[in-house]
Amino acid sequence: MAEKKAKMGNTSVEREYTIPLREKSRSVPRYKKTPKAVKTIKEFIARHMGVKDRDLNKVKVSKDLNQFLWAKGIRKHPHKIKVKAIRNGENVMVELVDYPNNLKFKKLREEKIGKEALEAIDKKKSMMQKMKENLQKPAEEDKNKDGVDDKEEIAEKQKAGAEATQEFQKKEAKKAKHQTEKPAKAVKPFRQALQK
Repeated sequence: MAEKKAKMGNTSVEREYTIPLREKSRSVPRYKKTPKAVKTIKEFIARHMGVKDRDLNKVKVSKDLNQFLWAKGIRKHPHKIKVKAIRNGENVMVELVDYPNNLKFKKLREEKIGKEALEAIDKKKSMMQKMKENLQKPAEEDKNKDGVDDKEEIAEKQKAGAEATQEFQKKEAKKAKHQTEKPAKAVKPFRQALQK
């Protein structure tokens, strides 16, 4: 008998159930009805899927099923629900079988967003790989394999950069000179008019 349990624990089992929720939540106060429905689902699945010691922590309710149960609030839950239970090892995942339209579109949107996120991550990884390859190529493309060509290119770039900065500084000095001369000329005639 222990061998059968070990074999069942390793395989994936999938079953569909229609769970009645009205009877269990009838005796509960109004403000606890939906939480009792969630607990009822977990108890039902634990009993029928053969969860060891009927541990409710090993039964996981999917996000869509939870949203469907809580759609009308804490006081009004559906009276019966059709679910699909998937057992992997000791854990059991419970999913909704018949999605209403609003949840169908929500699920499709979430799947699309998930796919786009994965594509963006893959694209980013490929870009990073290309950058790494580009960084490694200059060392591989050295003509003489002694580093002389690379040193010459670096020296030329430094000279060109120094020349560009000198030209820029000359232009800036010229602009500053012209700006200081104009106000001085404008002030002289004004002072002469005041002195007369």
